[in-house]
This record gives sequence, C-alpha cells and structure tokens, in this order.
Amino acid sequence: MDILDDLQYRSLIYQVSNKAELKKLLKKRIVLYCGFDPTAGSLHIGNLLLLLTLKRFQKQGYQPIVLLGGATGLIGDPSEKTEERKLNSPETVKRWGKEIEKQLKNLFDFKKKKNSALLLNNYNWIGKENLISFLRDTGKYFTVPYMLAKESIKKRLEIGISLTEFSYMALQAADFWHLFKKYDCQLQIGGSDQWGNITAGIDLIRKKEGKEVFGLTAPLITRADGKKFGKTEQGTIWLDSRKTSPYQFYQFWVNVSDKDVINYLKYFTFLSSQQIDALEKKVKISPKKREAQKVLAHEVTVLIHGKEKTKQAEKISQCLFYGRPQDLNKQELMMAFRDLPSVTIAKKKSIDLIDLLINAGAASSKRQAREDLKNGTISLNGKMYQGGTKLVKKTDCLYNEYLLVKRGKRNYYLVSWK
Repeated sequence: MDILDDLQYRSLIYQVSNKAELKKLLKKRIVLYCGFDPTAGSLHIGNLLLLLTLKRFQKQGYQPIVLLGGATGLIGDPSEKTEERKLNSPETVKRWGKEIEKQLKNLFDFKKKKNSALLLNNYNWIGKENLISFLRDTGKYFTVPYMLAKESIKKRLEIGISLTEFSYMALQAADFWHLFKKYDCQLQIGGSDQWGNITAGIDLIRKKEGKEVFGLTAPLITRADGKKFGKTEQGTIWLDSRKTSPYQFYQFWVNVSDKDVINYLKYFTFLSSQQIDALEKKVKISPKKREAQKVLAHEVTVLIHGKEKTKQAEKISQCLFYGRPQDLNKQELMMAFRDLPSVTIAKKKSIDLIDLLINAGAASSKRQAREDLKNGTISLNGKMYQGGTKLVKKTDCLYNEYLLVKRGKRNYYLVSWK
C-alpha cells in the first residue's frame, strides 16, 4: 500500500492539491514538512494527528522536516480563531520552543542515513528578514483581494483582524518557499484549517519560481458525540508528562467510546489494516471487553511515553479497576492521583469516616455521606464500607500517609495524612 492509499484508508486526507500529479511525485522519495507553533510549553494530542502523519511518511522512506514556528508563534495564526490572540513575549515563546523540541526528538528518527528527519526553526530565517525587503520580495505577490478571499481571513473580518495576524499567511507561505529553495521541499501537510495558508505557499512558489509544489490536509477531529477531540473535564491532554501523567494519558485513550475507537486506531497507531479490521470485529462481538481501547491506549502511550511508563500505567489501571490500590507502590499511587481532588489531614490520630468523606470532597453533606455508605458506593483503600460509622485512623493509610477514597465506579479522592 503506497502512502496516499494508506492515508486514504485511515481517513487522513481531507484536501489535496493536484492529487494525480502528487501521486506521481510520491514515487520518488521527496522532502515534505509540517509546522508547529509554540503556543504553549507542550504539544497536545490535537497536534498528534499531524505528527504521526508526518512520521508515516518517514516510515515509507520520505524525508520529513519538522518545523518549529519560533517566528510565526510570535505573530499568531488567525485560522479557526474568533478573536485576536494574546501575544506572548519572545522569551516565553523561545522557552516553549525548547520544551517542544524535546518532545519532537522523541518522536522522529533524526539519525537515519537516508531520510533522517530535520528539526528546523523558522525564526532562524524570518528573524533575520528585513521588513522592507520582505514587503518588496514577498509581499508584492499577495494582493489584498486574494488574502481576503481566504476562509481564515474572511471569518475574522466582521470582528476585526490586526495587520499582525493578517500577515501570518504571507509568513507561512515564505516558509514553504524557503524550504523549497534550500531543501527541495515539495509538499506541506497540515490540518484542514491550514488549507488557505498552504495554498498561499503553493501560489508563492509558482509565482516566484515557476514550479509546482503540493499541499495535503488532514481533517480536524471531533468525537462521535460532536464534542471537541482531546478535551476532558480536567482539560487538555498534553504530551508532556509533567502536564498530563502517563497514567492520565493512558486513561484518555482507554476510555474512548466504541463509536470512536476504530477511527482513532487508524489515526493514531501504526497497526496494519488487517489488525484494525480484526479489532473492529471484536468491538462488535464483545464490546464490554474493550479490547480495541486497550490496544489503542497501549500503542499511543508507548509512542509518547515509552514501554516502561506504559507498563506502569497499565498496572495502575488494573489495580484500580479491580479495587486493589494497595498493590501500587508509592510512585505509582502518586502518578495515578496527581491531578485528583485531594486534601491534607494534619496532626490527627483519627477522624470519623463521615467527616473524612466531606473533607475529601467525596460527599457534599453528612446526609449524602450516610446515603452513599448505606448504598455501598464508598470504598477506602480498596475496602468497601456499607452502613454505620467508622473511625478512620492514620494506621489505615497506605505507606502511612495516603488514603484513597472511591465513590461509585470512577470518582477518586486522595487524602494525604501528615
């Protein structure tokens, strides 16, 4: 299966310029690129779709350029934005860029002999650009009607757009031209919201060089229920383990719906079509086993966090599912509950269980706490409590410090007893 057929199978092609000619071109091992602006100190799973699409090209022998937008990140892309971005300081953007570089180096092979990935930063050429020279040498190729016709600009006209963000398209187009001239880069990939910026680069190279280059976009993902992909009650799912722990990362994937899981296996794993089709059958036959979700969570977590952290995340998941938190070591316990609601109890030898539930946030009132206990929905360190009251002692703690309160099937609260 060639690269375009593979992308088609995985529903990763949304728009493509001159597909017939691109298919011919891809018979050669060309150079392609995708850009990522440092708008935070970490990439997130919304970026992962394009990162892995770029990696698919490398796996098939093409040379990928991973472009960090150190310059364009200072400007702000108006695409899909309903208001002007807040401009971050150059120091902040530079620091975020360094953090993101570490993540990119873990994802791509930068040491292969034939098609080693290149990690570049557009600040290295845009930052040196003279304003007058840029306006004369590049700006003259962009007419105002041409730019106003682009969807990313059109949507912002009613609410307003600054010259700063208006110029973003020309800067991204100049990136494509620079990479074409210096590295013979002939293909840019991006999300469907980037189509206007990508075609601007294609047009700029045609006008300046008289050559044809190509663009390809992947769809923007939404969940089957229409909600935004990658958002949870806790917020964004980051690739940085300091922002989203490997366990939380694993949990996001293992909890996706049956309606979404097969699409996500196509988007976010390198499993073959035969492997994915086999998992699709298992979803239909035995959905309660959630085999497809477990494979998805394993594959993506290994890609981002490695085998050891994935194994740890799987162990935590199993221990909590079967109500055995005591089987977790202290490090695993803290990984699992880093972002859970937590409370500290200080200088007490004991506390009434009802009061503990209220202090931990597991119950809003004594009445609710009593009802939950009566209904058997409360467990403490894996032990279920039903009815009556109990005096909880510090000696009941795991590692003489932690109490894990569970309410219902999925609501956890961590108590630290100092």
